[in-house]
Amino acid sequence: MPHATQHADADTAGTVDVMDATDAGTAGADAAELASALRGGPFHVALRAAIAARGLPLQRVQHHLSRHGVTVGVTSLSYWQQGARRPQRPESLRAVRALEEILQLPEESLIRLLAEADGPAHRPAARTYRARVEASGVLDRLLGELGLSSADDGLHTLGHHERVRIGARRELAGREAHHIVRAHRDGVDRFVAVHHGDPGCAPARMAVHALENCRAGRVRVHHDTGVLVTELLFGTRLRAGDTYLFRYGVEDGTAGVSHEYVRAFGAAGGQYALQVGFDAAARPARCRRFTQPSAAAPRGGRRELAVSGPHHSAHLVETRVRPGLLGIAWDWE
Repeated sequence: MPHATQHADADTAGTVDVMDATDAGTAGADAAELASALRGGPFHVALRAAIAARGLPLQRVQHHLSRHGVTVGVTSLSYWQQGARRPQRPESLRAVRALEEILQLPEESLIRLLAEADGPAHRPAARTYRARVEASGVLDRLLGELGLSSADDGLHTLGHHERVRIGARRELAGREAHHIVRAHRDGVDRFVAVHHGDPGCAPARMAVHALENCRAGRVRVHHDTGVLVTELLFGTRLRAGDTYLFRYGVEDGTAGVSHEYVRAFGAAGGQYALQVGFDAAARPARCRRFTQPSAAAPRGGRRELAVSGPHHSAHLVETRVRPGLLGIAWDWE
């Protein structure tokens, strides 16, 4: 989904960026996100927020860098802001210092975040582009071990309601999913549930609970990528056109502080609702929804979400999902 903010970059007029007045609200949200990212990092989140706040396409950022005598490819800039790579070479560090000036950031703000990331306690707040690619390859291998394929499970999702629980330690404690599906071929008798834990999780210590109209079958895990795969068996064979409702849950709680929950969609589908509930002792400072056309693309579609109700929850609803990623991120203070 495209980002709501549109900017015109006037290079010929002293690199002045002109913004529509109608985008002031989005700009304010971008500025708040940037301020939070500069305080707490990590580096790639702060860089992405800074580029979004300035409204500069990566090609323009590259152009400005060349004016500072620094050559960096658009692909490298994309990798930096997604966390797939980190600037380390002297030329790359020169580019980071130039970016601070180009993006009108406080001196040493991005360099400081890079230095902090080099510490032994550093762990990225969210899964990087590279981690998602690795997890995708692992998923195909785990499905192959089960004699299954990710290409077509014979089911079309009509509705998917997911509730995520964040515990008192700010960890991803678990989630529950309620699916409404329709078979598009005869003989479908199972659904493959996939859970991606946060960085540092222990999939072998997670537990899957079949809650309604299904039972747990074979389970496969991959420790390095935090992927858990399990069969949910229906106990009946669906015919093409049949609908089916089932519910399951995953108990996690094995990783550190959680910062976001993301759901990937390989194809257009039905309705999706995501609710993230926070323990009363661990309420976030702010929440926002976001979208990404792909794991390598910049995030867009940002909108602030209220945390309310007895379960201290934030939610989003998509009446018809599109291919790509959709999620909720939150900041701690």
